Amino acid sequence: MKLQLVTMTGVKVDEPIYSATIPTVDGEISVFPSHESLVTLARNGVITVRFKKDDPDAKLEYFAISGGVVQIDQTQIRVLVDEADHGAEIIEAETRAALERAIRQRDEADDQIEREKAHQLIDRHMVRLKVAELQRRRRR
Repeated sequence: MKLQLVTMTGVKVDEPIYSATIPTVDGEISVFPSHESLVTLARNGVITVRFKKDDPDAKLEYFAISGGVVQIDQTQIRVLVDEADHGAEIIEAETRAALERAIRQRDEADDQIEREKAHQLIDRHMVRLKVAELQRRRRR
């Protein structure tokens, strides 16, 4: 099976994989070869990828994604998102600082629109921190 992870800036992943766990609006789904065809909405969260069937958990790869669309058939998973960051690309200190700024922005918001934008940033940075933590554990 092949995974294509495509963002607005280009293709992040276009490789054969064994399985992937994807956050969707209906909950996380795990996709294996010969999965039934499906189109669904992705939500902010972590995509976990196992490239080979016998790979141990220490070889899992993690991507932080922000919403999008997931298309699955028996041979391919295509995930189209605005943003996707591999765990190795995330700088934890910068993401933590961005989260703190977003929390201040939410707390100082004058109206509901500003609060909603801040909540979206908080969600994004929390997912990125989760992926950074998973990546750090993987290196141990």
